[in-house]
Parts: sequence; C-alpha cells; structure tokens
Amino acid sequence: MLAALALVSSPWWGRAALRSLAFFRVRRVEIDGTRYVSPDEIVSRMRVDTTASVWDDVGPWERRVRQHPSVRDVRIERRLPGTLVVKVTENLPVALVQTAGGLVPVDAAGKSLPVDPAAADVDLPVLATRDSTALRVLGEMRIGEPALFARIGEVRRIARGDLLFRLTDASPAAFRDILAGPDVSAERLSDLIPVEQDLVRRQVRATEIDLRFRDQVIVRLP
Repeated sequence: MLAALALVSSPWWGRAALRSLAFFRVRRVEIDGTRYVSPDEIVSRMRVDTTASVWDDVGPWERRVRQHPSVRDVRIERRLPGTLVVKVTENLPVALVQTAGGLVPVDAAGKSLPVDPAAADVDLPVLATRDSTALRVLGEMRIGEPALFARIGEVRRIARGDLLFRLTDASPAAFRDILAGPDVSAERLSDLIPVEQDLVRRQVRATEIDLRFRDQVIVRLP
C-alpha cells in the first residue's frame, strides 16, 4: 500500500501504473445528492464495467451523467481503494404545468423533467401554462425563500398581466392570495413576510396582500 501511495504522488505515469492493479478496481458506486433521480439511473448512465479502475479518467462518466435532463451538474470523487462517489446537483422542478396529458413537472426554464408526480414526493405550485416569469420567480423562491415557496399552490395570470399567487394553506393572518406585478421578483415577494408577521402579532386578519405598487405592501382587510 505504501508503494501505491508513492505512485499516486508521482507524475501521470504513476496513476497509469495503478490502473493496472486489481486492488483499485471499482467495486462500489455511491450516489449523493439525488432526490428525484433514481440512483440506479445514474449508475446505468455511467456504464462502469468490471475492468474499470478508480484511477480511470472520470470525465467520460461525468459527461454521461450530465446528459440526464434532471442533472444540472455532477462531480465524481475517488474513495480508495475501490469506490467512486458521484455527487449530483439536480435540476429541480419548480412547478407542475397543466398539459393535455396531465400535470408535467418543469424546471425554472420551463423544461419538462422526467419526474413521475405519482411516484415521487412532488408537492409543487400548479401553472396553467409555461409562464416564463412565474417559473423564474418560483425557481428563485425555491432557493432563496423555501418556506414561502412550499406554501404556494397555484400561480396564474390575471388582469393586465399581473400575477396571482395562491397559498395552499391559510396564512396565520388569514389571507390566501398575493397579488404581484407582471415582472415581480422573489425578493419583492419576500416583502410580505414581515408584514404577515406584524399582522399576526397585532391579531389583524387580511383577505389578500397586494405587492403591485412599488415600495408598498397593501393589506386588504375584510
């Protein structure tokens, strides 16, 4: 083993020599970071055969995995003597879009993802169309405001192109609807959080929150 470690620290020809040793054959592949993609799919795409060594170039394996529509990025690391650790960054679904064939999971760019809503734990906002603004905002919220994102059940266009965000659960301040302008951002939507907290503190119940006016959060009361 000491000789092998010496070869690892030597130039490229040292690793080339290690690849010929059965001690470093790939005996295990670990998948890390997947939620919607089956680990078996990742392993199948890699096509690691019985002669593969952990010292083989990982580039071809990474390229094959990266071709999966639900994979945004991948990095493969070695754990000696015979394990490959595949660290996957998924292309996350942010909404379910209504189509003639049913609800289709899509990412923030509107691309369909091979996620089965019936098989996976997919609790996402529903959109009537692949609205680019709504999808962009939902993508930002999933990363930056996950708690608020998890409460959104539906997003749709209303008069003048404005957006209506409907919560699945009633806010502690009672409102379910959030009105926003046609070019709303996730940062703008987060403005309602301190307002909601203040309403709860004062025990004031609202019917909806209106974010369509710049630098203002309008609370409509019953």
